[in-house]
Amino acid sequence: MTSYQDKQRGEDPVERFTSSDSQESCLPTERARNIPSFIVMDVLERAHELERQGRNIIHLEIGEPDFPTPKVICQGAVDAIQKGYTHYTHSLGLLELREALCEHYFQKYNVRIDPDRIIITSGTSPALFMVFSALLNKGDEIIISDPHYPCYPNFAEFLKAVPVFINVYEEEGFQFRPEEVKKRIGPRTKAIIINSPSNPTGNLLAQDRMERLASLRPFIISDEIYHGLVYQEREHSILEFTDRAFVLNGFSKAYAMTGWRLGYVIAPPDFIRPLQKIQQNFFISAGSVSQWAGLTAIKKASDDVKRMKAVYNERRKYMIKRLRELGFGLAVEPAGAFYMLANAKHLCKSSYELAFEILEKAGVGVSPGIDFGRNAEGYLRFSYANSLENIKEGLARIEAFLKNR
Repeated sequence: MTSYQDKQRGEDPVERFTSSDSQESCLPTERARNIPSFIVMDVLERAHELERQGRNIIHLEIGEPDFPTPKVICQGAVDAIQKGYTHYTHSLGLLELREALCEHYFQKYNVRIDPDRIIITSGTSPALFMVFSALLNKGDEIIISDPHYPCYPNFAEFLKAVPVFINVYEEEGFQFRPEEVKKRIGPRTKAIIINSPSNPTGNLLAQDRMERLASLRPFIISDEIYHGLVYQEREHSILEFTDRAFVLNGFSKAYAMTGWRLGYVIAPPDFIRPLQKIQQNFFISAGSVSQWAGLTAIKKASDDVKRMKAVYNERRKYMIKRLRELGFGLAVEPAGAFYMLANAKHLCKSSYELAFEILEKAGVGVSPGIDFGRNAEGYLRFSYANSLENIKEGLARIEAFLKNR
């Protein structure tokens, strides 16, 4: 998928490389040339171009908290700097932080974890890369839902593993059907990746489905980054049901700490030393100041999280109501994260073209469903990580756009 700018010029960056007279040895690697773009970033970058031209753009495309990092967390970072805690940490991460995470998982999920099973990482994206690197050999298969977070298959293919996509459906809240997953498990299947609450759908995986997936042979990789942002039922960690699992989590979403780049992996004991060596070679350790800030977040920022969560929930309720009024389909109300994947098949065949049409004509950024898999074509992802005032304005603009279209 090319960028918006390349589409407008009728150019493809890969074609520009491969049609060159240069020798193959002078080109970037095939894996670097062929990795797909993250389309939501194409939308965002075009939105920024329009803003530089003087347009006012409402951003409903980006999945980043609009809140500042709570002051108590920032003060924890300041205290760490003043104390001189600005050097490398242990490659597994600060012991104090890992112990606090163990306490958190026991209190919230009644799961006991040894701190030596946790590796603190520079965000959940490096954590995902590390887990895939430790688990997937060339040709191994990983089962991924469609729709899905776009980076999952990109990471797998970058490492020469094979994504196996299984369609999930709007009327079931885009949840895996365990019986369908079981049918697709083969001799090379190493893992099933789940994401609950989900990006892009905002839906949760039901407890019974999670239990049934956990009973299958492959490892479960559970992306739990949106835990803490659930508005109705309680979220579950995969560790409640199996130890044959890798948990990815972090501080970016619930604590509004995206720029701090702080995440972690909880892994089976046999994988800790290999993961640690990957960390040592590729990343050394997560940032020391960010880790101390994370420790403060766990111990002192629960009230801030509750406040932010209440505001997100108010926005969520409003957006569900308005999207349905505008004719978009939401068969199941999204109950977590800050996204909803709305059915727009009555408006278009190409969600990519529709998203850019809305951006250009209505001044509202939304994410095209095709970014999240072929089964998400015809959908648009809306983010409510923006003020209620901006959400109201953005949806009013879309209403006017639809009336005049």
